[in-house]
Amino acid sequence: MNNPTIKRVAVLGAGVMGAQIAAHLANARVPVVLFDLAAKDGDPDAIVKKALDSLKKLKPAPLATRNVLPYIDIANYDQHLARLGECDLVIEAIAERLDWKKELYAKIVPHLAPSAILASNTSGLSLAALSAVMPESIRPRFCGIHFFNPPRYMHLVELIAAPDTQAVLLDGLETWLTMRLGKGVVRALDTPNFIANRIGVFSMLAVMHHTEAFGLGFDEVDALTGPLIGRPKSATYRTADVVGLDTLAHVVRTMQEALPEDPWHAHFQIPLWLSMLIEKGALGQKVGAGIYRKLGKEIQVLDLKLRDYRPSGGTVAEEVAAILKNRNPAERFAQLRASQHPQARFLWAIFRDLFHYAACHLAAIADNARDVDLALRWGFGWQLGPFETWQAAGWQAIAEAISDDIAAGKAMSTAPLPAWVSDGRGGVHAPEGSWSARRQGYVPRSALPVYRRQLFPERLVGEGGADWSTAGETLFANEGVRLWRLPEVDAGIGILSVISKNHTLGSEVLDGIQAAVRTAEEKLDGLVIWHPAPFAVGANLKQVLGAIQSGQWGLLEATVEKFQRTSQALKYAQLPVVAAVEGMALGGGCEFLMHCAKRVLALESYVGLVEAGVGLIPAGGGCKEFAVRAAQWAARSATPAEVFDYLQPVFQTIAMAKVAESALEAIDYGFAQPTDTVRFNAKEILHVALKEARALADAGFVPPLPARDIPVAGRTGIASFEMMLVNMKEGAMISAHDYRVAKAAAVALCGGEVETGCRVDEEWLLTIERREFMQLLRTPETQARIAHMMETGKPLRN
Repeated sequence: MNNPTIKRVAVLGAGVMGAQIAAHLANARVPVVLFDLAAKDGDPDAIVKKALDSLKKLKPAPLATRNVLPYIDIANYDQHLARLGECDLVIEAIAERLDWKKELYAKIVPHLAPSAILASNTSGLSLAALSAVMPESIRPRFCGIHFFNPPRYMHLVELIAAPDTQAVLLDGLETWLTMRLGKGVVRALDTPNFIANRIGVFSMLAVMHHTEAFGLGFDEVDALTGPLIGRPKSATYRTADVVGLDTLAHVVRTMQEALPEDPWHAHFQIPLWLSMLIEKGALGQKVGAGIYRKLGKEIQVLDLKLRDYRPSGGTVAEEVAAILKNRNPAERFAQLRASQHPQARFLWAIFRDLFHYAACHLAAIADNARDVDLALRWGFGWQLGPFETWQAAGWQAIAEAISDDIAAGKAMSTAPLPAWVSDGRGGVHAPEGSWSARRQGYVPRSALPVYRRQLFPERLVGEGGADWSTAGETLFANEGVRLWRLPEVDAGIGILSVISKNHTLGSEVLDGIQAAVRTAEEKLDGLVIWHPAPFAVGANLKQVLGAIQSGQWGLLEATVEKFQRTSQALKYAQLPVVAAVEGMALGGGCEFLMHCAKRVLALESYVGLVEAGVGLIPAGGGCKEFAVRAAQWAARSATPAEVFDYLQPVFQTIAMAKVAESALEAIDYGFAQPTDTVRFNAKEILHVALKEARALADAGFVPPLPARDIPVAGRTGIASFEMMLVNMKEGAMISAHDYRVAKAAAVALCGGEVETGCRVDEEWLLTIERREFMQLLRTPETQARIAHMMETGKPLRN
């Protein structure tokens, strides 16, 4: 595999972007040297130290766990430039000023290692202009690596070649960025603002233009341009606030200055009202006010007619909402075009001008349409990119409608659509590849070996490719699960996928898992539990609530026991069971992965025992498993019978329903083990999990024996937890029912009301756990919490 050796990275610039790039490198266990200017007074490293301190406070968290902070070293340009010689990759991430960047390059180039790669994180400046100031020896090792903000969470990285960049270097970086940092890499051409910002910011400008043209409010537009059309909840104007109105203005100004010949150039300017906000310092979320502001608990939005803020409450007209609910894209767009409602006309207009712009500029900004669509998916969070949206809606019908509007003077530009748009094609994506206007042909996906690790890559509309839900050979299936295998990958390793709605764990799933494990033990060498995110969101509360309301207590207890038996079946299977986890693994999903032989987790896995949120405790073996582990941890200490100290952090995690905010934090919390595998690219976890299961099988996997002779904390442990709870209750920090739920967790973790140090087995712990769960389930308070969660999706504190 073409993978460069990158043992240490330097990041130049400890601003918001540079510090967060450093944080994500540290998340990936890549040692980083973070540089900035030396402070004028006091500690010369003060600027970088302040930036690192800020990383601990930012939300969403740039650090997957604070334990990675030691991987970031502090440096300044005055004292530590020699440290650049230790680095294999140097990423410049200072402000978007060409003169500043050139000045910095002149300072650092003499200190670079002979084989070091130098990259700029510029969001749109010319790589050719930047490389021109460098010695010829550096130019082949210089390129653009454009991360999107926030770097940990945004999947896109644009990789841009300068005129002399070595092709092999770009291949190596794409491999490293994809596998090590988990990114989706798009090769962008060296044009202003590259791909994602060029198209995405134009789309925002089009929305602003048509907002005024159709007389809509900002909150009304955000109601229209969010999830209803496959865009993020922040929609358009909230996104502008999050990005920063000054940052948005800078990107627009870059387009204005660098693209004087663009047919849409007249629209490359920010509205007067936006300029006035920037002048007033209302720059968006970072200063607490922009297009929106929060006054107390109330969200307010700027109203241009009132020239003041008002309560935000924009809504979508019923007529337009009905159109958007139509699942047929061709019919939906036809209805938008036919409607006379301003909101419908607005939506058609913003899509029309987006399609028009993207088609006219495809040849100039990207190698092919796939790169454009993936860039907008990954960089702006769009469900579909512009070309695949167009293709899904009927390529030729939309093309004709756009041409008609251009001729009628309704479009934002009079530029004609390129000839290739109307040459009889049905779209730009096909099984053989995606259309390249530059090459006048279809271009297949990258053949780099790293992509062989993605067994089910993200596919575009029209592209085709295997669907995981029907791929391979099915060995067993019921309404809740499917056991299957990929003979071309490894016929001896099965894949168990939960196929219930939202991946909830109802009776059909429990029965299915147990049957699948039995089938796997007979026919396979190993088993991987995998399906795309979420991994599992816990028990099927609808089934639970229905059984409560009909008084089926015996059925409920039998189901809880079945849950426990399912966990135990995973733990004691006669073949290795590996959990491949992506997204949420909550409640029972967390308990299942805890009982597997090994876990492969995507970095963005959110794992937790959240039962306390509905007034319950983990009863699918979660409390039992932590009690067993506490005994194992204590056994390695000088006092092997004293388990209480190992239960304290676990108790807090369960009682507070904590959810790990990354796979690394899941290890910190004890849901996963330090020996488990964390992959940063979620598309690789199935490939890696299959390899892990095969390795365990080939190594002669032997399942563990059921734990016996387990020392428990007993009455003394329960009493110690109760003392903590009494103080919290008297301080009004928890309710009486919170107290009851937390005490039940304490009883289950401590092995019940037995003597401290008493020795029990797993069956005893499972019985205690089940009993405490059922007692809570019979309380009106817990039943109210379950009903409230079902109705609102939020926990009730009663």
